[in-house]
Amino acid sequence: MTLPVLLPVLGAGLVLSLVCGAGIGASGLTWGEVARHLWAGLSGGTIAPDEVSAYTIVWELRFPRAVLAAVVGAGLSAIGVAVQAMVRNALADPFVLGISSGAAVGANAVLIFGALGALGMWALSAAAFGSALLAMTLVYTIARTPRGLTPLRLVLTGTAMYYGFSAITTFMVFAADRGEAARSAMMWLLGSLGGASWASVPIAAGAVLGGLVHLGWSARRLNALAMGDETAAALGVDARRLRKELFLVSAAVTGAVVAVSGAIGFVGLMVPHGVRMLVGADHRRLLAVAPLVGAVLLIWVDILSRVVLAPVELPVGVLTAVVGVPCFILLMRRHSYTFGGV
Repeated sequence: MTLPVLLPVLGAGLVLSLVCGAGIGASGLTWGEVARHLWAGLSGGTIAPDEVSAYTIVWELRFPRAVLAAVVGAGLSAIGVAVQAMVRNALADPFVLGISSGAAVGANAVLIFGALGALGMWALSAAAFGSALLAMTLVYTIARTPRGLTPLRLVLTGTAMYYGFSAITTFMVFAADRGEAARSAMMWLLGSLGGASWASVPIAAGAVLGGLVHLGWSARRLNALAMGDETAAALGVDARRLRKELFLVSAAVTGAVVAVSGAIGFVGLMVPHGVRMLVGADHRRLLAVAPLVGAVLLIWVDILSRVVLAPVELPVGVLTAVVGVPCFILLMRRHSYTFGGV
């Protein structure tokens, strides 16, 4: 399918998905009510006193959650494309650098022990983002050599740090003296958009938008990097410098996303491979399509997390794995598909 056809279809699908994210739920609102409340929120219109409750559900609870799901899905998918090119590993995803598990340490310190309580509603995001940046610094420092960053050292260092941070997080959960705090920590570790609000959207959206702009500008260099350092050098691309840029961008976007949604796996791994089947391996096309696909996918996964066992909410990361694992296995069974050339 060509981009002039695919992009408008995905754009329309994203708008429809956002509306469905605001309308589907257990409250029993009609689609007419949902449309009216969305328009009131978008246009700054007025609502009747007896509609305040319904308006709050649509505009203050469901719609920011759908928007945040789109932002997170787009960010994870785009960074998945970048990381797979950066480390030249078809099984890489945004969490391969150990950043998500680093963010989990800070987030759990807030959820379990009440750290950074003075920051109020910003405590969780600030702690997760700060510990993600610390994890990024540690991985970079350990993986760096006098010759620069190499794909193998990045993967090995990130994997080792992932297990180290995960062990710290597990210890914190077992050390918790409050059952509800431990449950909240586990929910966050498995990925959840239950705490979404308009206040949590701008930082994540800004980080994702900045990352998309940089990756789009670097698409041609990513094509060269994916073919190997020697080929990249022959094409005039400094592989070490580009890898350093991609590392920083991936860490910043992943940290910002994980800070608001928890550790949602499989999106950054599965979406890039699925999109390659549609548009090929050219990163200019991949980076145009993958964020839209990831955004639509995560909105619908979040909807399912709310309705499958309603009123109980499932962790989003559980459903992404349930959907992603069989799809990935089917993808591996396709003899006609090569995993990014691997």
